[in-house]
Amino acid sequence: MEHVQGTGAGIVLAGRYRLGDVLGRGGMGKVWRAHDEVLHRTVAVKELTAGLYAAEADRIVLHARTQKEARAAARITHPGVVTVHDVIEYDNRPWIVMQYVDGPSLADAAKESGEVDPREAARIGLHVLGALRAAHGAGVLHRDVKPANVLLARDGQVLLTDFGIAAIEGDSTITRTGELVGSIDYLAPERVRGGDPGPASDLWSLGATLYTAVEGNSPFRRTSPISTMQAVVAEEPPPSVRGGALAPVITALLRKDPADRPTAEEAERMLLDAMEGRKPRAAQAHVPTQRLSEEDVRDFSAPDGSTTPLPRPRTQSPPPASPHAPVPAARRGRGRWRTVLLVVAAAALVGAAAGLVAMKAMDRGGERAGGEVEQSTTAPAPSPSAGDDLAGDSTGKGESAAPQRIPDGWKRITAPEGFSLAVPEGWERMTDNGQIDYTPDGGAHSVRVSLDPDPDFDHSYAHMQSIERDLSKRLPEYRRLTLEENIFRDRPGSRWEFTWVESKDHPGPRHGIDQMYFAETGGPEYALYMTGPEEDQAETRKIFETMLRSWEPPEQTD
Repeated sequence: MEHVQGTGAGIVLAGRYRLGDVLGRGGMGKVWRAHDEVLHRTVAVKELTAGLYAAEADRIVLHARTQKEARAAARITHPGVVTVHDVIEYDNRPWIVMQYVDGPSLADAAKESGEVDPREAARIGLHVLGALRAAHGAGVLHRDVKPANVLLARDGQVLLTDFGIAAIEGDSTITRTGELVGSIDYLAPERVRGGDPGPASDLWSLGATLYTAVEGNSPFRRTSPISTMQAVVAEEPPPSVRGGALAPVITALLRKDPADRPTAEEAERMLLDAMEGRKPRAAQAHVPTQRLSEEDVRDFSAPDGSTTPLPRPRTQSPPPASPHAPVPAARRGRGRWRTVLLVVAAAALVGAAAGLVAMKAMDRGGERAGGEVEQSTTAPAPSPSAGDDLAGDSTGKGESAAPQRIPDGWKRITAPEGFSLAVPEGWERMTDNGQIDYTPDGGAHSVRVSLDPDPDFDHSYAHMQSIERDLSKRLPEYRRLTLEENIFRDRPGSRWEFTWVESKDHPGPRHGIDQMYFAETGGPEYALYMTGPEEDQAETRKIFETMLRSWEPPEQTD
């Protein structure tokens, strides 16, 4: 057939599909609204424009993908999957005739409103999950779940479209070696690393899609494809500020290790809870700080399960001598604190945060008497062997896990106060006014651990709320990002993340993360707190999560 340079409205395909206006464009082509003059109905027609000026070999691959999309969608019988009516050849290219959906994509809806209500996003997620379960049951992986491929009909129906890069069980791949297909910031980490995708990869993409829906921006998109891929593989997403009950579900779906993500059945129950406004407690089992076994505490991995060293925060000039002011007498408690343990916290809270829980500690007994000697060791990465498997993984599911090692460039610290954890090389102990920090730069980045053997509160969540009431009045431009109950080491805990603007020792926007939990009913209570400049919050979070995995509290004595 003679090549035609362009096509437009009024063109009739296969003697029946008259093209109208363009509904959308993408890197592979565009979608037209068309009228089926035989059945007198509106349809959508996908035109593959990417192959117009491609080399013959590339055109063959693109055409094969289009044929594969049609076959993939045809194998799925589900009301949440856009129906493919026909595949035709025109202008030496294949065109796909599909069900027309009267309504915007989720990407367009989120762009127009800025964000989607969390309960509505959970409803949308349920429909997409139903379509994915049907696809996976038919042996089809979507591999490109993203907001642009979720269509929202005016009648409330939600449909998943564009199986153009779907993998069909039993088909030989048409993707050439080394080629990444799909939208990079919605690709699961295992796909970016070159691993084989599975159903869990589509669930990760669903998590990223729901994050974009409620927050209005992609969690991993950066300024370049390379930095975006690095973020997908190594960085945790910023906490969901607007996610409400949906936030822990998103966190669970975005676990780096596919084995740590919920199954489709578990995700369905979580989304149902979130849609009804209930916080899905089942999601806590999949949060990175959850359910760590004793073996995981002793030898740990990076947050994504790899042994890749994490980057260190940038070095800054040492701050003035004392980053903390004394705690006002009005905040003094019952005098029951005996030990203050602070592990990595950028402590620029002059006269304000003073290490969160440590505000009580400073007036409850201070440091141990006498000099302190820090014991630190650098643990070499052992050679893997068949006997290196641990008895549990980071989710506490009881399954054997790959050997977990301290990453290169890190060291394990055993402090004289009895606790142990890993910190990056170059982080040194710094004490002042009863506080114990580890920091690489005089406190600009730092972590702190506190211990209360006889806490004033029955639950760390109530404790955090009390501290926040005070700090929110005293920290300049304080803003809460999240403050919620969770489970840490199979014990009741709470997590708090917030920002403020510091004006003294480390001036500028600051970011703090605090994890508290009760080791036993009634105590002791532990708090692990980290802070750093807001611009480094992604690095701060990675380091904090790794240290949480390595944390060993002091041994309990009767």
